[in-house]
Amino acid sequence: MSLSITIIFILMLFSICYVVGTKKALRIARREHIPLRQFHSQPSYHGAYVALQSALPCAVIAFLWLTVEPFVISNIMANHIREAMPSLFEAEISLWLDRLKAVAEGQTGFFKIDDSLKHLVPVYSGLKQSSRWAMLTVVFTVGLGSAAFFYHRISPYLRARHRVEAIVTALLGACALLAIFTTLSIVASVLFESLRFFKSVSILEFFTGTHWAPHTALRADQIGSAGSFGAVPVFVGTFLISAIALALSVPIGLFAAIFTSEYASPRARSVIKPVLEILAGIPTVVYGFFAALIVGPFVRTMAERFGFSIPSESALAAGLVMGIMIIPYISSLSDDTMNAVPQSLRDGAYALGSTKSEMIQKVLLPAALPGIAAGVLLAVSRAIGETMIVVMAASLRAKLTLNPFDAVTTVTVQIVSLLTGDQEFDSPKTLAAFALGLALFVVTLVLNIIAFMIVRKYREQYE
Repeated sequence: MSLSITIIFILMLFSICYVVGTKKALRIARREHIPLRQFHSQPSYHGAYVALQSALPCAVIAFLWLTVEPFVISNIMANHIREAMPSLFEAEISLWLDRLKAVAEGQTGFFKIDDSLKHLVPVYSGLKQSSRWAMLTVVFTVGLGSAAFFYHRISPYLRARHRVEAIVTALLGACALLAIFTTLSIVASVLFESLRFFKSVSILEFFTGTHWAPHTALRADQIGSAGSFGAVPVFVGTFLISAIALALSVPIGLFAAIFTSEYASPRARSVIKPVLEILAGIPTVVYGFFAALIVGPFVRTMAERFGFSIPSESALAAGLVMGIMIIPYISSLSDDTMNAVPQSLRDGAYALGSTKSEMIQKVLLPAALPGIAAGVLLAVSRAIGETMIVVMAASLRAKLTLNPFDAVTTVTVQIVSLLTGDQEFDSPKTLAAFALGLALFVVTLVLNIIAFMIVRKYREQYE
């Protein structure tokens, strides 16, 4: 509750300071008969200056407080647990600490705690509540103090506009740095865990092995402790399903974009394009149901009519449904790119005697190729990263095959299965998920580089 009050206080402080600061600047102008044009900054900048200088310190304090709070409370509670049960190991202390937090948050039906630790549940709740009220007190004091200080600094000669723009620029730069830092953190974490995996499993075996059976990687004292981590079947299954999806979606999406851009009337385009884009908003689990209940049995029935016996779960069924799912990514971006091609290029082609089809082939498609490549790249990334359709329409079993009627699996499905359930985080089975993620990241990066080269080449040619 106190956290909600803190957020509401910061928002109200920002709004009130903006209104009060703006009104004070206007009041000074009327009282001292100073024209607004003689103010260094408009009254709205004075209000924004007071609001930002008052609310930003409060937001920073709240963020840092909430970042540090879990570590401080966890250390205090861990000391209490050690005093209550001195014989526990550090891993067991962490386990009981998680259970205490769950029970304190109301999850009493799922977690049970020892009788000797029950008295610590209200202790944890009290610490957390006291911390939040202390945070609210600090934020309240700092916010009101900052508001009073910067409110009295308002004057006709205050360079409020420069300072507001400097603060906004700093905030925008912080957002950009946050995005970069997040990306680097993700890459570093995946790379670090992948290196731990490759210390126990040969990188050559991972990228060239043809048998994928990580579920056999149990404890060293059990039978079948050495798992098989040949990831070739997983990569082949990923590229097989993605290739089927692209073989369906690229022609249909591109032809749909050509039709809506060049042949359809404005009224028809206003209907067709939104209907196609609805496909992008359908949840993937719905596509999975459609693949499992409709497409899979249909493919099996059609194959049986031609004398083939195939399972309901197949790469073809998953690829077809995935292709339907990514059609709007290609059609929408390609249509927007084609409409952005200057009309002068079309008119020049017609003036030279080209027909509409010739103009599309020789002028429109080459000029729109950067946008089309971006749409196809987005579709490829979407296909490679899809999980639910493959789980419901293909299989969880890795099989090295290029037969579209066989059941295969993909990288993302294996990552989910490896990280599902109670697992030892430092076991090869769990770390294999990070190795698969790193390989998928490298593939996506290479595709982005190729698309960037295509875009740069043809953009220079047609600009």
